[in-house]
Amino acid sequence: MSAPETVTPNGAPLLTVSNVTAFYGDLQALFGVSIQVNAGEIVTLIGANGAGKTTLLRVISGMKRAAAGSVRFAGEDVSRIPAHNMVARGVSHVPEGRQVFPFMTVKENLSLGAYSSRARGRLKQLLEEQLALFPRLAERLDQLAGTLSGGEQQMVAIARGLMAQPRLLLLDEPSLGLAPKIVEEVFEKIQDVRRSGITMLLVEQNVVSSLSISDRGYVVQNGAVVLEDSAKNLLTNETVRAAYLGL
Repeated sequence: MSAPETVTPNGAPLLTVSNVTAFYGDLQALFGVSIQVNAGEIVTLIGANGAGKTTLLRVISGMKRAAAGSVRFAGEDVSRIPAHNMVARGVSHVPEGRQVFPFMTVKENLSLGAYSSRARGRLKQLLEEQLALFPRLAERLDQLAGTLSGGEQQMVAIARGLMAQPRLLLLDEPSLGLAPKIVEEVFEKIQDVRRSGITMLLVEQNVVSSLSISDRGYVVQNGAVVLEDSAKNLLTNETVRAAYLGL
């Protein structure tokens, strides 16, 4: 897989979210959220359903406009940049629930990921890279995506996101609804992606698996960040263990 550029201006974080507030109508979903993601990291957001994690990803990718605060990516303020332009800048969002196009083939789904003109010019090479990363998809290239297993559909969704040649990959609940053995395989693939040099921000209910492959993590509660630490420390934090691991 082609390694993305990982150097940021003056060694600054690749992504900086500062004091972001967001609403759905009159309902406030985010309350002054601030996070950072450095180039080459995997950072995990953990928290209960409805805590605001997905909303934060949507703000970062341009799918939702923040009411206040800022998002900076690679040194540029992208707070008001729409989603399709964020893809061109190097941010790819793999949404919760996979959302493959069920009546299109695997190849067609992957090709749609090469949205930017830069990626379209390398379509064949990018497709070969994804099939090397996900060999099972090579066997199902002409199969309708809707006929695949849940794990295979998740691989299509991740591969489609990678077709855009992102510098930052946003992954929302990649293990949702998958059997434990398939979850393990998906997390192995995420580590392969990380080794290629792609930075990742991960939302995941499977706290142990996600923190085990991450550098750092943030705990999000009721739309606010309540704790930040290394992934190793979060795994041993008594509050985190009691709230999210049932220990």
